[in-house]
Amino acid sequence: MSFWSRHQIFEKNSIVLIGGILAVIAIGGLVEITPLFYLKSTIEAVDGVRPYTPLELTGRNVYVREGCYLCHSQMVRPLRDEVERYGHYSLAAESMYDHPFQWGSKRTGPDLARVGAKYSDEWHVTHLVNPRAIVPQSVMPGYAFLAETEVDVAGIADHLRASRTVGVPYSDDQIANAVADLKAQADPDSAGADAFAKRYPKAVARNFDGRPGTPTEMDALVAYLQMLGTLVDFKLYNEKANLR
Repeated sequence: MSFWSRHQIFEKNSIVLIGGILAVIAIGGLVEITPLFYLKSTIEAVDGVRPYTPLELTGRNVYVREGCYLCHSQMVRPLRDEVERYGHYSLAAESMYDHPFQWGSKRTGPDLARVGAKYSDEWHVTHLVNPRAIVPQSVMPGYAFLAETEVDVAGIADHLRASRTVGVPYSDDQIANAVADLKAQADPDSAGADAFAKRYPKAVARNFDGRPGTPTEMDALVAYLQMLGTLVDFKLYNEKANLR
């Protein structure tokens, strides 16, 4: 029997064709997935990476809710032009606490993986209120309402608790004090500031939107943007990589 004759079995019998497709997919899946069970971790351990603070996590929720990921990626590809423009290429560990990750697939605006500490809080607030005040040709909509919208703290402890179920290492203490920590990060002069600093020793605490009172969604979003790409010291990372 020739090759073509054997091939006609699949062409003329849909049940056999479906069975063949399923067999090929199963084999391919086993080849791709089985090796992962023999790895301790698919993510390289990197010093400095930590879970989001309650305020940063709230800001991330605002970022996702407003669809910012549709125009801004958060993944610097390991290509020369990308690295020269945005900084060190992204590491898998930097997204290990993202559910879902914000790598993106389109850039109408610039990549934001390294935007943290690049601009002042005032710059971010001005840009979010009226993007064309910063970039005249911008097509980004304004988000002035964020500065008028107080953060809804009701569900933040539950969000931390849910994140822990998928591997984010929040402690019982961090979950129990989620609301207090959210407020303390936006008010470093508050009574809870010292306790917040102990629970999140590398987090920056300040009044992000520049306005007194209860934390707003503008506070939260700016806090989130200001920490993106700031957790890893790439000088130390590159030194360790060269020693391997």
